[in-house]
Amino acid sequence: MNENEQSYEDFISTVSHELRTPLTSIRGFSQTMLASWDKLDDNTKKKFIKIIEEQSQRLINLVENMLSVTKLHSKNIYVYNETDIKPLIEQTITIVKSKYKNQNFEFNCPPNIPYIFVDKDKFQQIMTNLLENSAKYSPDNSTTTISAQEKSNSVLIKITNLGINIEKKDYETIFTKFSRIDNPLTRKVQGSGLGLFITKSLIEQMGGCISVDSQPLDNCEFAQITFSLEMPVKNIEEQARIKCNQ
Repeated sequence: MNENEQSYEDFISTVSHELRTPLTSIRGFSQTMLASWDKLDDNTKKKFIKIIEEQSQRLINLVENMLSVTKLHSKNIYVYNETDIKPLIEQTITIVKSKYKNQNFEFNCPPNIPYIFVDKDKFQQIMTNLLENSAKYSPDNSTTTISAQEKSNSVLIKITNLGINIEKKDYETIFTKFSRIDNPLTRKVQGSGLGLFITKSLIEQMGGCISVDSQPLDNCEFAQITFSLEMPVKNIEEQARIKCNQ
């Protein structure tokens, strides 16, 4: 078996496992309700229906991520334009905050920050993935700080939050397909292990880069986690060349 065939088999095996978990839950609780409806009290019924709803949403998210993975390297899906990051990040914060009400967000952006040259929708998907990742893996009522600054021919954006320490050996691993670090917090949070892989792929496809840094805090079980991404600023000639290749 060659390397491509092995990778394909590994992918199918992992996808099958990820799909089986929510499907098994949906089937199990549905069968229980159908078989024992008259014996279940209202609170138990609501609890079971809530589980079915959550697992259905998990399934939808997984399928959407799978579709995103298959389209990542298709240049036809990227529409490049100069993009003002400030209103876009502010809008993303509002959306994520509505979903994670027990998390706080602080955005620091200097005036006259240069426009980046990216696909606007893909950049918002990147920021949504990173902010949701921060919200999911941060302790309740903590603050995620987003900052932006000009750096050479790019804009440097940093997303910093409290979370379980990431070992240096895992810095690259967390961006790989289906990767999840095993610790007490990640075991409590459902995920497909595709979010950061998709994020890194989108960033690199648009000429940017991303890295992570984790600094353990003294006398605290948490670490300061910082994701840093650089997105390109292009002059008129560079913009025209990219658009001609779309």
